[in-house]
Amino acid sequence: MIETTMESPSDAGTRPAPPCTLVIFGAGGDLTKRLLMPALYNLAGSGLLNDGLEIFGLDHNERTTEQWRADLTETMQSFTRDKAAEFHPGSIDEKQWGFIVDRTTYVVADFAEQSGYRDLATRLSGNAVFYLAVADRFFGPIVDNLGEAGLLAETPDAFRRIIIEKPFGSDLPSAQALNARITKIASESQIYRIDHFLGKEPVQSIMAMRFGNGLFEPMWRSEHVDHVQITAAETIGVAERGGFYEATGALRDMVPNHLFQLLTMITMEAPNSFEPENVRTEKAKLVEAIKRVDPSEVVRGQYTAGAIDGAPVTGYRDEHNVAKDSATETYAALRVDIENWRWSGVPFYLRTGKRLRARLTTIAIHFKPAPYRIFRDTPVEKLTPNVLTLLISPQQGMTTDFSAKVPGPAMRLGRVSAEFMYDDFFDERPNVGYETLIYDCMIGDATLFQRADQIDSSWAAVQPVRDAWNADGGEPLEFYAAGSDGPAGADALLARDGRRWLPLTSDADARRRAIPH
Repeated sequence: MIETTMESPSDAGTRPAPPCTLVIFGAGGDLTKRLLMPALYNLAGSGLLNDGLEIFGLDHNERTTEQWRADLTETMQSFTRDKAAEFHPGSIDEKQWGFIVDRTTYVVADFAEQSGYRDLATRLSGNAVFYLAVADRFFGPIVDNLGEAGLLAETPDAFRRIIIEKPFGSDLPSAQALNARITKIASESQIYRIDHFLGKEPVQSIMAMRFGNGLFEPMWRSEHVDHVQITAAETIGVAERGGFYEATGALRDMVPNHLFQLLTMITMEAPNSFEPENVRTEKAKLVEAIKRVDPSEVVRGQYTAGAIDGAPVTGYRDEHNVAKDSATETYAALRVDIENWRWSGVPFYLRTGKRLRARLTTIAIHFKPAPYRIFRDTPVEKLTPNVLTLLISPQQGMTTDFSAKVPGPAMRLGRVSAEFMYDDFFDERPNVGYETLIYDCMIGDATLFQRADQIDSSWAAVQPVRDAWNADGGEPLEFYAAGSDGPAGADALLARDGRRWLPLTSDADARRRAIPH
């Protein structure tokens, strides 16, 4: 094995990645068409891909390279007509797309058969990245076969790396078993466990905001923070992915990966530097400090028929490939506690769900109120809660809410707010969340990828919930209408602590108006 090589911080993001072959397992899948190809297209537009790039797409379906290229092109064009798509350009630049599509080759291969890997070995030389955009049951067999075919052998002049999608295991034992299996074949430095939430610009900016400003960091601790709310809400249902979702559910799909990744970004200690292992070590230490989640503090919900933006939608049990008596949760809310010096006593409330009122990903830090004593003989009835909200999606920025004196002779306080939006200050680059991650893998920067110990600790935190659900069905399944804020139990989860959720709305003004006085 060779040591991981990485561009210098001054070079990363300003010069093309080294030449390499990108091998995509699952070439005909939704992930490849909907996210990976748009990400590569955006990277080409930014000049961050090397002219020596080659792309091999592997799948079991019989088709030619020309047919695959035509299918990808049609999908890319369809995004220009779909305003709801995560990638929605006004048009497709032919030269930019041509850079990608001209470098694609389709290969018919059975992931379980060694013959396809031997054939691939005759086509590859030099650097290679193997992207496993497939169902998780294929992760182990593909890595086994790559190793048996000698495709993971590195030289001083060539790297070989593997990108593995989520979900990485279904619980702690399966995640540990998968880690043990693949690390017998490849070194930890070759394995890039991806979570596309970390590719989103506002998420990456959290560390810069926290550690690059003396304004925030001193307040970022239990002495000043009352509680934190992390929300990842979707308006979409499961569409054609019912079969996948039935075996997965909201908890497994979102909590130990996406939501815990957001949690670590806002709670980790400052690393000594931005070297990948320093950052990943601080994240791993934080996840290890998460208290095992109490199953009684988890709410499970499932959407029924309702309306989204005035249009009727079906309930989950009426979706394609979903059982009519399904007990799979499409919504999960839970309380998380971190047992370390900085965060002891601060509750973190996490929620995620499908077919909710609005598409919204936010982190809301609620600070403790100022002492009321000096205002007790004034007309002030209550101080405005200080809430700092990080907007991840669809808006990207930050809002803060605080009190100020209302003009006039009396000491009266009124609510004021400040707002920062990324597109007001910076030129916005097209981004679906995978651009940075693909580029980082090509240059050997593992900062935004999960290490094995972080994966294990994440699953360990929710394992009591998984065990309880497997034993007796877990907490009762609550139903909520599509287009609502979710099940009533989620409101009760916070109400018993004397708190309440911020409303699900992508309108920043509406959110501020709803903050309790």
